[in-house]
Amino acid sequence: MTATTPPPGASAGHAVRNYAIVTAAYWGFTLTDGALRMLVLLHFYKLGYSPFTLAFLFLLYEAAGVLANLIGGWLATRYGIQRMLTVGLVTQITGFTLLSLLNPAWTAAMSVAWVVLAQGICGVAKDLTKTASKSAIKITQTQAKAQDGGNNQLFKWVAWFTGSKNAMKGLGFFLGGVMLQTLGFQHSLWAMAGLLLLVLAGVVLSVPSMMGKAKASKSARELFAKSAGINYLAAARVALFGARDVWFVVGVPVFLYSQGWTFTMVGGFLAAWTIGYGLVQALAPNIVRRSPDGLSAEVPAARTWSLVLALIPVGIAAAVLLELPNLQWWVVGGLGLFGFAFAINSSVHSYLILAYAGSEKAAEDVGFYYAANALGRFIGTLLSGLLYQWGGLLAALTGSALMLLVCWLVTLALPTRLTLAAQPASAPR
Repeated sequence: MTATTPPPGASAGHAVRNYAIVTAAYWGFTLTDGALRMLVLLHFYKLGYSPFTLAFLFLLYEAAGVLANLIGGWLATRYGIQRMLTVGLVTQITGFTLLSLLNPAWTAAMSVAWVVLAQGICGVAKDLTKTASKSAIKITQTQAKAQDGGNNQLFKWVAWFTGSKNAMKGLGFFLGGVMLQTLGFQHSLWAMAGLLLLVLAGVVLSVPSMMGKAKASKSARELFAKSAGINYLAAARVALFGARDVWFVVGVPVFLYSQGWTFTMVGGFLAAWTIGYGLVQALAPNIVRRSPDGLSAEVPAARTWSLVLALIPVGIAAAVLLELPNLQWWVVGGLGLFGFAFAINSSVHSYLILAYAGSEKAAEDVGFYYAANALGRFIGTLLSGLLYQWGGLLAALTGSALMLLVCWLVTLALPTRLTLAAQPASAPR
């Protein structure tokens, strides 16, 4: 049975049901993942860790995602999406449990090493789960056989999934701050592990066991031999997410705290920003003009919004360089504009990867693409600590602008048509 052949009795109703189940499962996962980031960041900043050390705590988390996405896509194709969701959730619970065993009596070096290891496990869990979940969208959309030819329906489903996921991450940021203050570090981790156990039970009982299973690639050469569209889009994704994290991971929260904001204010703002960013992602199909072929209008939109986004950190950097009065509010306002344009870019990219991907091995194509996404986050996280420690927010913003310029240049090479060999089953012929 392949991903393109629905099981007996499959219908549009079954496809929508499966889409809803996978989305709900990923919501639960993302809620705890966002809370984890805020728990670690605030807990260790309170202990006096430097900006670079804070970034270092997340490096293995991001680096692990590169390999996890590549392997996860192949495994999801070979063994099915339900199994990979199960593995991702169990791995996250394991990471939470290990992190909760952190002993305050340990040396700083041992504590950092333990947290980096546990974060790495959580990074693997995140990207295994994300690859399986996003692949499920392509499969369920193909089964639904939308009357509009599939492309508009695909964009809507991707946008809603991605936008709602980021809204849940924002709630997770807020939840992490609240739990750290009320339950403490260890008990918060235990509570999140308990929540994921409930999500795990729902996945095992509700997601079809054979969903997404197909003939996987037999060699590394076959696995990496992607279409030009997927390769260029992956390169653009590296630059796009690197440009976000280079100033968002460390620069923004540390800068706002240095301006007199409390941890609650910083966490609340980041939560509100991420929720707003997620809502814009969900609304992207109403903002971006769509085409019958699924590419001729969407690819130019990716180019335009990449260029718009590149100009925003330049403007914020100018405000920082000129030391304008009430600088923190210039940064906050600029971050709002950045979030809007970034959300459109991210949503269009998330649609394009599934538009370029074939449905037969959608999980492998998505895994390859999100490996690039993880690589971008890794580069951005590393540079966020280095640049902020070296030159403050101005250096981080400059790095962001340069990476976005690269992103725009790469999108100029994106194809606006699919070859017959690469054309996915959902595209009109």
